[in-house]
Amino acid sequence: MQHPHLLHIFSPTKYVSPFDINMAYEARFDAVIPYCNVTLDEITALTQDTIFSRSPEGVRRTGIFIGGREFDLALAMLEAAKAAMVPPFTVSVMADPSGAITTAAAMVALVEHWAKKAGGGDLAGRRVCVFGGTGPVGVCTALLVSRAGARCAIVSHQGQGAAQVVADRLNRVHGVELDGVDGSSQQAIQRWLPEIEVLFGAARAGVQVVSTETLAAGWALKVVADANAVPPAGIAGVGVKDKGKALAVGEGGSAVALGALTIGDLKYKVHTALLQQMHNASSPVFLGYEEAFATARALVAKPRK
Repeated sequence: MQHPHLLHIFSPTKYVSPFDINMAYEARFDAVIPYCNVTLDEITALTQDTIFSRSPEGVRRTGIFIGGREFDLALAMLEAAKAAMVPPFTVSVMADPSGAITTAAAMVALVEHWAKKAGGGDLAGRRVCVFGGTGPVGVCTALLVSRAGARCAIVSHQGQGAAQVVADRLNRVHGVELDGVDGSSQQAIQRWLPEIEVLFGAARAGVQVVSTETLAAGWALKVVADANAVPPAGIAGVGVKDKGKALAVGEGGSAVALGALTIGDLKYKVHTALLQQMHNASSPVFLGYEEAFATARALVAKPRK
């Protein structure tokens, strides 16, 4: 085959995710080549081996995917790959560690859409919290909602101090304004939850972080999204298939619920769209969390046929 579409996956982990490999083939790459245990200081050499070994047409049909599990490391690898390019030898690069970026982009775009339907406004100025906010999906979610103008707090089951450490790092590196709050117990959560309008659940799968009793303290809640597809629900009462279903909250009120399969359906579409963009690009593209969010927003806004 002349000039095949090749995708090289660089991952700092022991294994490259089968999910990422499957998605790449679904996007019609002819070959997907995994690299494991890749370190940041190896990205330049690997990238230049990738770009200098093909003709101009072959370069156009070459992409690099950054995987792994760490959000900040994946972004650093993306920037290192970009810096290693030597025009006209430049290829497309996408970062999505553990699917965190495309999952967060999908969740925030859906919440933004339903927030408008539920209360007439987007996320700007709303008080938002992100459970599991110290993990890769939570970190990316917090960045996106902060960039969308929300007043966002990261929640950690290890307490306010652990959450604030992550918030401070993100504030310093990304120029956002995040706070850390205490998620170490249901009682701790109940103290600050009454102020929250939008709740994101991005905590570890199979762990319930908000009980029914605690949810009853969420008097101001308008939208609740839970990315956890493994029982029990991360947020009590949110079903995996929920898509705008009413969820009982404090003082007899209700919020809009968005479940894991609803989020996952859009995440799949975002992931596929970004890979196809790399596959079909006539000039190189570099895809991180901002590009993923723009794609998710466009897909949510697209009229159904």
